[in-house]
Amino acid sequence: MHYIFVINGREDKSSIRPEIEKQLAGLDFHYEIYVTTGIGDATRYVNLICDLYPKIEHCFVACGGSGTANEVASGIVNRENKYMAVMRFGITNDFVKCFPGRDFDHIRALMNGTLTKIDVLKVNESYAINVINIGMDAMVAYFGEIFHAAGYKDGFKRALARAVLGYRINRVRVVADGKVLNRKYIMQATLGNGKICGGEYLCSPHAVLDDGLMEVCVFKTMLLLTLIRILPKYRNGQHLDDDFCRHHLRYTRAKHVELSSDRLIYLSLDGETIISSHFNIDVLDKAVNLILPAEL
Repeated sequence: MHYIFVINGREDKSSIRPEIEKQLAGLDFHYEIYVTTGIGDATRYVNLICDLYPKIEHCFVACGGSGTANEVASGIVNRENKYMAVMRFGITNDFVKCFPGRDFDHIRALMNGTLTKIDVLKVNESYAINVINIGMDAMVAYFGEIFHAAGYKDGFKRALARAVLGYRINRVRVVADGKVLNRKYIMQATLGNGKICGGEYLCSPHAVLDDGLMEVCVFKTMLLLTLIRILPKYRNGQHLDDDFCRHHLRYTRAKHVELSSDRLIYLSLDGETIISSHFNIDVLDKAVNLILPAEL
């Protein structure tokens, strides 16, 4: 197996490479390091390696946050002899939180890992391995990136306030396996392959990464006071079992979801924003080979 450590090359991630090189010192195996040059570069690079060396076993180790893990996974969907692993860098690496008790911090644990296969959500021509957000949640991610790029240390709080105050009503039609889940408007919707988004919100508490289904939760539009009451339960993953919360949402499990609107839909795909007026989302069953590190 040849390992390639794909490191997020963003300026604020400059500490990752020295840490990787420190852990690699003294280890005897085949590896190389690649530092990305921008958004989408990890997927481009992984695709290139897969096309050039289709018969060689490669493990691409995503070293960054949720976006890096997504880009690496997107490059190996349904590829034979190609695997991905993840090392935990960044406070919002939500994907690894689906595997409590695993050591995502050390290369030695990765070398003693085990292989599993996970589902992937195909979103038009893009992919998600964790969670898709639409509506208010998606706008938190969108404005969060803007405020982060502008250098605001409280960027997430600013993004949350702007989304809550200005984007609780979104004109999106959600259809899951042919069943219409809302009328005209929603506050937000989550489509979960994994469980956690935003670093702490257990948005899809019953999601399983290899069951061939996504968890679909659509929140109706609501007053601010109602949202304030629901938000703590949503954070803790209690919203699906609480009678008050269930009155304000629709929940199902599905293999196919269609989103449509006469306006542009901002969709957050593992934290990255893509924009369209129509999305088709499908579960690709066990489409990615994932190497899980050894247990802690």
